[in-house]
Amino acid sequence: MRSAHGTPSWLGAVNDRVGLSALLDHGPLTRNRICELVGVSKPTASMMMNRLIAAGVVEERGQVSGGSGRNATLYAARTDRPLGVAIAIDAYELRASVVDAGGGERPVVRTALPGDAAARSAVGEVAAAIRDASAAAGTDPDQVHTICIGTAGYVDPGGEGALFSETLPGWPTTGLRATLEAELGVVAFIENDVNLAALAERETGAGVDRDVFALLWLGNGVGASFDVAGDLHRGTFGGAGEIGFLPLSAAARTLDSAAHTSQDLVGAVAVKRLAAARGLRADDYQGALDAIDASTDRDLIVDELGERIAHISLALLATLDPGLLVLAGPTAAVGGPRLAEAVERDIRRLSRWYPDVVATHVEGDAVLAGARAFLTAKVRDELLGTVAQLTM
Repeated sequence: MRSAHGTPSWLGAVNDRVGLSALLDHGPLTRNRICELVGVSKPTASMMMNRLIAAGVVEERGQVSGGSGRNATLYAARTDRPLGVAIAIDAYELRASVVDAGGGERPVVRTALPGDAAARSAVGEVAAAIRDASAAAGTDPDQVHTICIGTAGYVDPGGEGALFSETLPGWPTTGLRATLEAELGVVAFIENDVNLAALAERETGAGVDRDVFALLWLGNGVGASFDVAGDLHRGTFGGAGEIGFLPLSAAARTLDSAAHTSQDLVGAVAVKRLAAARGLRADDYQGALDAIDASTDRDLIVDELGERIAHISLALLATLDPGLLVLAGPTAAVGGPRLAEAVERDIRRLSRWYPDVVATHVEGDAVLAGARAFLTAKVRDELLGTVAQLTM
């Protein structure tokens, strides 16, 4: 068969993709500005926009005063379809937001989750998230083609798709992705929450322009993520960075005789013990963090946590040798820059490594932000992928 490459229709489709990409990247543009960004003539730009308008992926968005006295038409990408829904879920709450190809901000809906496994349903909860997020955004739920779920744990990419998570009672332990796709008619991605936090860090946080970095998540559990030149290393079975249950070294165990694993040393139970040791009362992990943050002993507790975190970081540093270690999660948020300074100091005291250690630069919900960034790329690819079919 004769290749279509180099034919007028193929060249037109290529131009159309580039033109639509410019509108997604820069927002509404005039024809002259499209010519400058894409490198085409005015007649070619006009034909591109006419084809894209006819295809339903671009619309005229008013006019602006032109330099020669004439008003210039503004062209804008339509981002009302296709759509995605980003979901972050933990043991207590589901958070969801609609995602479009332009990456625009949409409202976040929050849903409290029952603790009883019998009252839980993966399909029901995700379907409700799509419905509620779409209602909040004022978009059509039928245009949601892709979802990304961020959760503590991971799905084995093997044939059974086994789910390894302790925070999703009532959800299927095998075939989760296939079940969601069959029942809801969407493409589903289930991502580890720490990996998504690292993706957000790469997009807008401390990882911007860094070659290699590791992210250490300090929350109810403990986990890590490895970003190598913009690619997340997930491992053969999807479990890279699951360091919470790694046994401690002899030196680390001297810091807490009750601790046997990384999670024991710096996870929620450890934070509560450190608070109690200073006479701070708290019913749960978040309460312990709040009490530490308000305590006159805050800096002393943060320094003690820093030494503990330095010990569990050594395995990451020996494996990846990153130039940057980012601390994220609820404990890191309370510790802030002082915790990062303490960890960096103790890493250098304990070992031969000397990475920069910083607190996360991502504001707000890093897991949901990562899911949004992940989905924006997917939805954008889907939209651009339709251009050749619609305009050739």
